[in-house]
Amino acid sequence: MFGSDLFSNISKLSSAQSRSISAENFTGEKGKGGMATEGAGIPGPASTLGQGWKVSPCIRIPGHSMAELANIAGSGVIRHIWLTVDPHFWRSLIFRCYWDDEPTPSIEVPLGDFFCNGWCVRSNVSSLMIAVNPAGGFNCYFPMPFRTRARITVENQSRDQIDGFYYQIDYTLEEIPPEVGYLHAQWRRSNPVPYKEVHTLLDGVQGRGHYVGTYLAWGVNNNNWWGEGEIKFYLDGDQDFPTICGTGTEDYFGGAWNFEHPAGEYGVFSTPFLGLPQVIKPNGLYKSQQRFGMYRWHIPDPIHFQRDLRVTIQALGWRSEGRFLPLQDDIASTSYWYQAEPHAPFPSLPDRDFIEVI
Repeated sequence: MFGSDLFSNISKLSSAQSRSISAENFTGEKGKGGMATEGAGIPGPASTLGQGWKVSPCIRIPGHSMAELANIAGSGVIRHIWLTVDPHFWRSLIFRCYWDDEPTPSIEVPLGDFFCNGWCVRSNVSSLMIAVNPAGGFNCYFPMPFRTRARITVENQSRDQIDGFYYQIDYTLEEIPPEVGYLHAQWRRSNPVPYKEVHTLLDGVQGRGHYVGTYLAWGVNNNNWWGEGEIKFYLDGDQDFPTICGTGTEDYFGGAWNFEHPAGEYGVFSTPFLGLPQVIKPNGLYKSQQRFGMYRWHIPDPIHFQRDLRVTIQALGWRSEGRFLPLQDDIASTSYWYQAEPHAPFPSLPDRDFIEVI
């Protein structure tokens, strides 16, 4: 039932087997859910009810430690991930996915950024691929196929223990066609973007695949409109000039005219494939620059590459006399793409101090 059309197979019968991993069934085994006799719920609300009554709804993650959320043997597809944790930890938790016993992750992103919430401030998202619902319910619907194993971890880089990390991973066990690629996601941050330079979302991607999504957490360090910059996709050997060049930041994310609607205000929006769901204004005693969260999913319009891919975006505003001003903003990007394995090595993730929202 793995198809390129999101809804094409909904009525088709299948031999796939549905499974689910959570704190009530760490292995996802058939008929083993709700059997916990100890966990984060004991002693507590379930102490007088016992087994079968929400004994283990979540896990604890000590500071400076890693938790394995899933380790699935066989062939299948992760269909849906739901989780929630206090926003304080969204940038200090690193979300990683490994496919088929690979030594390095194919997905390595701070947890909040993967779910389009990079600023550690709750923002609802109503899209097809990522949905974030009140109050901080993270949902991912990107299909994540694997052929021999899927392993998912979260690393708590802070010194503080997390007392409540709630999650559920729904998947199917089934055969994967040979033409199906693996989901990858990579996080990068420029803080600040060097003057007259660009922010690089991806570089060094090698192999055959297609780019399917962008999330940006953009912090503005200047006055006036900030989104004149072009996003550029360099495909299959492109050097100085890209094959795909956008016309402006708000245009790429499906908006227009500075996202300004009504007059004098940013118009937040969240649609199936594009959105500006978060605008954090610089008001209040200790608030500083404007911060934005925006996404675009290339699901009907994936960007295909056969050999390599590089993606950049300009930070561009306005200065005197109607001239463009290269900005030195804080841009954190999450890029999502499918490709054949093996993938090229990712750049080393920066240390916690550089990742942190400051």
